[in-house]
Amino acid sequence: MSKQPIAFGTALRKRRTTAGWSLTRLAMAVHYSKGHLSKVETGLKRPTSELARLCDAALCADGALTALVPPPEATEAAPLPESRPDEEVWIMQWDADGSVRFAAMDRRRALALGASCLLAVAAGEEPATASPVDAGLLQASRAMFDQYRRLGQYAEPGALVPPLVAQAQALRDLATRSAGGTRRGLLVLASRYAEFAGWMAQESGNDRAASWLTRRAVDLAEAGGDRHLATYALARQALISFYAGDAPATIDLSGRAAATKDAPPRIRGLAAQQEAQGHALAGDHRACMRRLETARALLGADTEDPDLPVIGSSNLTDPVSMATGWCLYDLGRPQQAADILDAETARLPGHSVRNQVRYGMRRALSHAAAGHIEHACSVAGALLGPVSQVGSATVQADVRRLARLLTRHSSNAAVREITPQLTSALRPTA
Repeated sequence: MSKQPIAFGTALRKRRTTAGWSLTRLAMAVHYSKGHLSKVETGLKRPTSELARLCDAALCADGALTALVPPPEATEAAPLPESRPDEEVWIMQWDADGSVRFAAMDRRRALALGASCLLAVAAGEEPATASPVDAGLLQASRAMFDQYRRLGQYAEPGALVPPLVAQAQALRDLATRSAGGTRRGLLVLASRYAEFAGWMAQESGNDRAASWLTRRAVDLAEAGGDRHLATYALARQALISFYAGDAPATIDLSGRAAATKDAPPRIRGLAAQQEAQGHALAGDHRACMRRLETARALLGADTEDPDLPVIGSSNLTDPVSMATGWCLYDLGRPQQAADILDAETARLPGHSVRNQVRYGMRRALSHAAAGHIEHACSVAGALLGPVSQVGSATVQADVRRLARLLTRHSSNAAVREITPQLTSALRPTA
């Protein structure tokens, strides 16, 4: 047995006895059985990061117990999902005379074509004038991006990566034949397509593809004169570290982004919000709340450019409050988290299915950790159909957490009823 469970158990027992708490009182506070905690204290059971954060909060340990549980080992990202050769996506193509047509292409070829053309932006001499057709296509592609974003709330994320990459490639190709502001606009919009493709790749569980596409998005943005997407890319990389359970990397990457003084307030605000989530993972309540306050001030000072897609989620009424609920769960304060997430999920628009599932499952997890087992099962049960539909790796992680948590209440009738559904939702589809 490794020394880590013994070190944690010794520290837990010392803090519990110093506070004058019995095992029974601690068990009631964190909703774990007295027997389980006893085995953790003696080193017979390995503590989870969730239990560490609950004990941290209950015993006011300020993250000291959480620090004794190492983050989970990183797993190698899976390749992008394969598709059948006959599966088609629609992409824009340009004929020699500059006219536009739409053509069907199989997903594998679309991804390969997009990847090859995203590797670099051609550095040719700009044409003397911009074509009115190009300007019209810029507007149409901007409107199309909004539709892809809406589709991202419903569709399986891996299926969206190839057409998004192909659209970024198409805009990049068009930019090489355009001039001035149109050229720059096309490249920046192409960068937004690539960045969104990276987010969809991450949602499908492919962190390597997400990082690669985000780097290509930065290349395209810089070619179009937008230097700030590189700062946002740090926050996106921090998000990957966050979902991997790596609090120090999350804090470092997002902190660097938030400290970039010339970046727009929205990018710095999103970075500060991500930094707060890193502090929550580390069990540092005070630092987490400070960064959330900073995020709220920065996001409140943001002035959006109507010609560009909004960076980050565009479907949350109050992103900082939603993040606060998420953070409070990670800080081992599930009741406070549940109260906030109850209110915030009720404000989500009906079309925002992916967000409803993501935050709704975190809401169910918070209620379960707070001891509201039947209510947690009810909330989760209403989400399991959409869970399979949106195919989110981040949501699946919370479904697994909920399933593990509910095994401690296996005699509960609501748990027995939902367990087969949870198992089915976690089973890979053929």
